[in-house]
Amino acid sequence: MNEELAAVERETGTSEVLCEVRDRVATITFNRPEAKNALTMDMKEAVYRLVRDLEEDPDVGCFLLTGAGTAFSAGGDTKRMQKEGKPPVMEDRQRQLRWEHALPRMLHRSSKPSIAALPGAAAGAACSIALSCDLRIASEKAFIVTSFAKLGLSGDYGGTWFLTQLVGPAKAREIYFTAERVDAATCLALGIVNRVVPAGQLADEAHALAAQIASGPPIALRFMKANLNRALEADLETCLDYEADRMVRGALTDDYTEAVAAFAEKRAPNFKGE
Repeated sequence: MNEELAAVERETGTSEVLCEVRDRVATITFNRPEAKNALTMDMKEAVYRLVRDLEEDPDVGCFLLTGAGTAFSAGGDTKRMQKEGKPPVMEDRQRQLRWEHALPRMLHRSSKPSIAALPGAAAGAACSIALSCDLRIASEKAFIVTSFAKLGLSGDYGGTWFLTQLVGPAKAREIYFTAERVDAATCLALGIVNRVVPAGQLADEAHALAAQIASGPPIALRFMKANLNRALEADLETCLDYEADRMVRGALTDDYTEAVAAFAEKRAPNFKGE
C-alpha cells in the first residue's frame, strides 16, 4: 500500500465540492472560493455522502478536508441566513440540523484518520468541522473563529465538545464567549492545530502527512483511533481492557506478520488491511 497511485476524481454531485483520491488519500475540497467557501446545503449533502461512502472504500486510508482559494470555509452563508430570517418551524430546523450533525459525528467516529488543511479562515460550522477531524494543519495565514456569539447563536456541529477536548473548558469558553479570531501561531500553541506551514506549502505538506498516515496498517489504525476516542470518555480500566483485546487481535493479522518481516529485512512494509 505504499506505492504512489494516480489521482482519481470522484463524483460529488455539485461543482461546489471536489474530491480526488490519490495515494490512498481522499481530498475533499470546499469549492466556493468567491464566497470564502461558505457552506450551502448542496455542499453539506455532498460531503456527507462522500465521507459515508468512502468509509467503505478500501482504496482510501485517510480523509483530507480543505478549501479552495484563501479560506477553509466561512461557515454558514450569512447572506442566505439574512434573507431567510428566523426558522419558520422550529422542529423542522432542529430535525434538519440534527441530520447535518451526522458529518462531524462520522468524521470523529470513522475508522479512518482525517485531517483538515486550513489555508485561511475556518469559521462557525466550518470551524467545528475542522475540529471534528483527527488532525489539523494550518497555513501561517489561517485562523479559526467560532463566530456564533456575534450572530446571536450558541453554536453547532459539535464545536463546543471538540474544542473543550482540545484546549480544556476554560479556554474553550473564552474562545466561544468572545468569538475572537485565534491565529495560526496561537492555535499551534494551544494544540488546536498540529502544524503550521508557509501558505504556499500547505497543499503539499497536508497531502504528504495524509499519505504517510494512509500508507499505514488499516486494521491497526482503526483499532488505534477507536482506542484514542474511547480514552476521551472511558475510565482507565475500560481502556486497558480494550487495548489488550485490540493489541492481540492486531497480532493475528497478516499486516503484523508483514511489518515484522519488513523490519527484519530493512524495507518498507506493504500493508493490505488483512
